[in-house]
Amino acid sequence: MTANLPLSGLRVLELAGLAPGPFCGLLLADWGADVLRIDRPSPKPTPTNDLLTSHKASIALDLKDGRCIAVLLSLVRKADVLIDPFRPGVLEKLGLDPTTVLLKRNPGLTVVRLTGFRRDGKYSAMAGHDINYLAASGVLSMLGPRDSPPSPPANILADFAGGGHVAFTGVLLALIQRQNGKGNGKGQIVHANMVDGVSYLGTFPRLLTKEPVIWSGERGTNTLDGGAPYYACYECKDRGKYMSVGALEPQFYVQLIQGLGFTPEEVVPGALDRQDRRAWPYMREVFTARFKTKTRKEWEHVFDGTDACAVPVLEHREMEDAQYDLRPMVGLSESPARVVERPWKGQPLRPGEGGEAALKDWMGWSKGRDYHVSANGAFQVVEEEKSRL
Repeated sequence: MTANLPLSGLRVLELAGLAPGPFCGLLLADWGADVLRIDRPSPKPTPTNDLLTSHKASIALDLKDGRCIAVLLSLVRKADVLIDPFRPGVLEKLGLDPTTVLLKRNPGLTVVRLTGFRRDGKYSAMAGHDINYLAASGVLSMLGPRDSPPSPPANILADFAGGGHVAFTGVLLALIQRQNGKGNGKGQIVHANMVDGVSYLGTFPRLLTKEPVIWSGERGTNTLDGGAPYYACYECKDRGKYMSVGALEPQFYVQLIQGLGFTPEEVVPGALDRQDRRAWPYMREVFTARFKTKTRKEWEHVFDGTDACAVPVLEHREMEDAQYDLRPMVGLSESPARVVERPWKGQPLRPGEGGEAALKDWMGWSKGRDYHVSANGAFQVVEEEKSRL
């Protein structure tokens, strides 16, 4: 099956980093790429904190050691992609400038440089995390309830959607350019950052802020940001269990009202008019009360098979208990991705795990002849062999 994967034969060097870089590598690996993670050496090679390691191998390199740099540069010659997760200037300080060093070694290489902030903005040299990138993108200001501080959706939006996934898209575009004739087989540098990635993902809601109906009000008062009572979540009779409601269209809203069991006498003219924002507070009040009259399971029975757009809010623990089938994000009929290897519990790599086999496959190298592993776990070229690298 491996030979039929879309990215089969692609070789990727993933410099170890936090969530977005490994996620980009995971996406490439899931679609068939051979991903070799470059970890930092440690006297006691304990597993990394990274759980996004499916279908990857690892070697440990001390990038301040010339013998380790020699290993990396040899691998660069054989690689198609290198993932750089560092702050601006780090690769350059290591003597690994993408333009003057890496692309000189391998003109067909795609170097994806993934940062949090823009490389040329006032925050470029600063540390940050998902919440900070969301803040700088303008998207965080749109998230959360009214009269409360903005609320980030964990670290999913910037780290993974605007970061790792956007970088993955950039890699695919660069590879297409390389092989379609217009690129003449040449690689290029892909610049990705989470601020621009998230800002682009927010194109639709940003444009809607100029429209008078859907998203022009304060945060938490609009149709799609929790303001509308027919686009919200409601607690059920069993405490802590919720139903999601997204009955935006009139015909779906009618089915929601019917499913909730409102009688003609209860539907006071105008009181449940979805287009009248003055009715929203009353609607939310009666929806809240009505959902608490049944358990979530009972509401599932009511709404399953209808177009009321009412679906239970599932929790990961119950999905795992039910052996929910987690799948790749998209299905291709002729070249599907690898199955999700560890759907519920990740397995960190130990630095160097699978490294000997990877160096044998990539380079034809053998331990002791072409390289050795130092006391701190770093893979180093054998001194007398340096001249032929």
